Amino acid sequence: MTESLDRDARRRVYRRRRIAVFGSLAVVIALVTSGGVYTANTLGAPIPAAAPVVTDPAPVAAAAQPLSLPGFGSYAVGAVGFDGLLAAGNEATPMATASITKVITALVVLEAHPIAAGEGGPEITYTEADVDIYWDMVAQNGSVAPVEAGATLSLRESLAAMLLPSGNNYSISIVNWAFGSTDAFLERARAWLAEQGLANTQIADSSGLSLANVSTAADLVRLGELALADPVVAELVATPAVDVPELGTLKNGNKLLGSHGVDGIKTGTTDDAANLLFSADVPVGSSSVTVVGVLLGGVTHNVLNDAIAALLDSIAPGFHEVTPLEADQALAEYATPWGETARARTADGASVIVWSDTPVDVEVRADPVTVASRGQQVGTAIVHAGSQEISVPLVLDAALEDPGTWWRLANPGALDAPVAQSGSE
Repeated sequence: MTESLDRDARRRVYRRRRIAVFGSLAVVIALVTSGGVYTANTLGAPIPAAAPVVTDPAPVAAAAQPLSLPGFGSYAVGAVGFDGLLAAGNEATPMATASITKVITALVVLEAHPIAAGEGGPEITYTEADVDIYWDMVAQNGSVAPVEAGATLSLRESLAAMLLPSGNNYSISIVNWAFGSTDAFLERARAWLAEQGLANTQIADSSGLSLANVSTAADLVRLGELALADPVVAELVATPAVDVPELGTLKNGNKLLGSHGVDGIKTGTTDDAANLLFSADVPVGSSSVTVVGVLLGGVTHNVLNDAIAALLDSIAPGFHEVTPLEADQALAEYATPWGETARARTADGASVIVWSDTPVDVEVRADPVTVASRGQQVGTAIVHAGSQEISVPLVLDAALEDPGTWWRLANPGALDAPVAQSGSE
């Protein structure tokens, strides 16, 4: 009896022990399972991005440049690579262009018969018909350059005879050779003017002798830029004189050439007015700016040239070089929640040439960053100056590394935090 009771007691103790052991095991398994999920979720969660605190450089602007403006006529001045006009007066008024028309003639002829660099181009043989054209121009009191029947000139030499001494006869002979007739040339020239957007320019002949050749100062600035873009025309109009064996020395009629930076382009004279389409090279720092302008309606060429010289001398100091960004300049700062810091710095400096009081501003675009290596691009600094834009990469000066396991486990709330907004100073 006693032995039976002892066996029952031992069974009850064994059962209690099994329940305790397996219950404890279940609790351990539950805890391990729950902790594993927590650990996995925490270690796999994305880390928060560090937002940049941006330092925006202050805009730079000089005082407006005072100008010595002509007190007469119609004028406009622009600069290659710069939008709009630097100076203008009556620039939309159509006026007779006279021999400035020959610039159109040269560009249209060269479009049809281009001349390779360093070459003279196709040859033109002149005949008695060209001599007759010469005498016809003399009778009309037009400017001429000498011509001989049987002489053969290159197209480059022929254009020199048209542009430098402003030979009306050569403008006619050249277009007869190039297009077969003046009418055929005019048809192409008018289409060319439309293609170039020179809507206020009218052409009636190849020489400019007719007063029906008219344009506006604003259009002529654009024409001057087109002339300088053509290497043959640009070289010829900048040449003070050229020796042509069959013709002798051809002198440029532009008396301003070589002074006040002037290196072109074309005179134009009517019975009532002196005109000049001009270009000038203006040194600015280690570079230069090409100014293109026109003045129409001078009483004489001396009066006209004095006004242009004064205008150019007042324009030149208005160009200045601005350096809004230095290389390695810090423009944004980063600080991660786990204590690392870095700066976004400019990979290069930037300088820009501006006119007068054109403001120069820097726009800083820096991206939020999580993990990044030193030298990694994290944004861009954009220099704005009128229509000019210069982009400079922003790179980190230190690495932003992963915070690691312990920080993740200790800061689960930070992993769910929204990305901070960037600020500026």
